[in-house]
Amino acid sequence: MKKFIAIAGNIGVGKSSLVRLLSNRLGWKAFFEPVAENPYLADFYQDMHRWAYHSQIFFLTQRLQMHYQLSLYPSSAILDRTVYEDAEVFARNLYLQGYIQQRDYDAYTELYHVLCEFLPPPDLVIYLKAPVDVLIERIQHRGRTYERQIPPDYLAQLNDLYEEWLATFNLCPLLTIPAGNLDFVSRPAHLDLIVQKLQDKLTGKEEVVFDEQEWL
Repeated sequence: MKKFIAIAGNIGVGKSSLVRLLSNRLGWKAFFEPVAENPYLADFYQDMHRWAYHSQIFFLTQRLQMHYQLSLYPSSAILDRTVYEDAEVFARNLYLQGYIQQRDYDAYTELYHVLCEFLPPPDLVIYLKAPVDVLIERIQHRGRTYERQIPPDYLAQLNDLYEEWLATFNLCPLLTIPAGNLDFVSRPAHLDLIVQKLQDKLTGKEEVVFDEQEWL
């Protein structure tokens, strides 16, 4: 049976790497976050007040299109970042910090809510969770120049908003993975554990949780 799962999480937490690895392991189609194609992103990190709204509208449009395409895909697929966190975490954060004005934010959220009514939800959302110091280390390691300017308090606020969003998220099952000490790229046993938990969750097991002692 066709399955659709999405990987959620803060900047630098390892979403794209996990999507790629799960796609290879499970033989599912990977749909990646359109970071490189965003023509506003580098400008946004230079001047957030001027470019925040433009960047978020671009991401919302691209992710809505990707979500719709994925819903039409004939076999199982994995999505790198959800349309939900674009609005509930990233756009909300920019609004709370004053980078998006009230009328622009109202228009954005109205568009988001209307369009999401027509989208089928995923079968599972996997949330990769990591502290800010780990995120910074991974951001520096992957070497995107414009990301190196992201301040720690910006990442911390995103982490807080992820917790707020997921506390009330009920569109589909949720699997939270504490990824700070997890190395699924270099350690196959860690990826094996994620695959096991993922499959348990998709088959309807109620109490599927991660215990860090399982991989330490």
